[in-house]
Amino acid sequence: MATTRSKQRSSKLDLAARAAWLYYIADNTQEEIATKLDVSRQAAQRLVALAVSEKLIKFRLDHPLSDCIALAEALRDKFELSTCEVVPSSADGSRNGIAVSAAAHLETYLLAKTPTIVAFSSGKTLRAMVEQIPSMNQPQHKIVSIIGNMAHYGRAGRHEVVIHLSERTGAEAYPVPTPVIASSIKERKLLQTQQSFITIKSLVNQAKVTFVGIGDIGWNAPLHESGFINDQEITELMELGAVGEVAGWAYDQHGTLLKKGTNTRIAGVPLEQPVQRLTIGVAGGLHKKEALFAALRGKLINGLITDEAVAKSILQMALVN
Repeated sequence: MATTRSKQRSSKLDLAARAAWLYYIADNTQEEIATKLDVSRQAAQRLVALAVSEKLIKFRLDHPLSDCIALAEALRDKFELSTCEVVPSSADGSRNGIAVSAAAHLETYLLAKTPTIVAFSSGKTLRAMVEQIPSMNQPQHKIVSIIGNMAHYGRAGRHEVVIHLSERTGAEAYPVPTPVIASSIKERKLLQTQQSFITIKSLVNQAKVTFVGIGDIGWNAPLHESGFINDQEITELMELGAVGEVAGWAYDQHGTLLKKGTNTRIAGVPLEQPVQRLTIGVAGGLHKKEALFAALRGKLINGLITDEAVAKSILQMALVN
């Protein structure tokens, strides 16, 4: 019975994909689609809608938006960025626009024939970016993590990037074999002497580009919500003046990495400050404006993909700081 339902669904998705291709690529009307697929006009309309809802097709806008371009140029000039993209803000707080823009940028590296190393942190927005990458076969590349993906007691994070992207692209995956934050400094030092960690650190240092999420620091912030740090640790970070984090590394309003708190036990790859390799921050939402502004001030990132509202807020903050 389950097999029959699976075959029926597959057949319907095949038909939806044909309808979407005829509509979006071949520029057919719904009446023409109905005739070619031998279905009613209403059925043709539903098939096209199904293709969209099942994400069988991806939308990319070729016409540049002048306001977003102006904001990106202003950010690039102000913070001496190597690259900057600004997308229209979403009224519902969706990350889709940022994810689509970041995926388009990432694809330029993944489609290269020359073997390339690309590094990543983790998080919801980066995971959404990966969801926008089409399936491909690029085994010549290496995809490397700069952050562990579990709490020190073993619970795995839900927004891992490297393994998921490897499955979509066929590239070799190199996840960091440690928790995000070790239970002690002694444990962190021991974990970082393992050959697997040394290999990954070497690959990260050779990466052509690194994509990182930017997290805010506060109650139920990404590190806290994911269980990587507990109530006491997030409270300590706030008392130390932390406003944001990159790959678990907390920093203050000036973008300076903290020398205390959980930073002493980060088991991932150390960050550069100021960053030397291309490192693109991928994040949006006004709740992250202080974290993004500080990361730019502290030169923890030299590339940015964000939304219009955040871009405007960062530029306003730059005028008074």
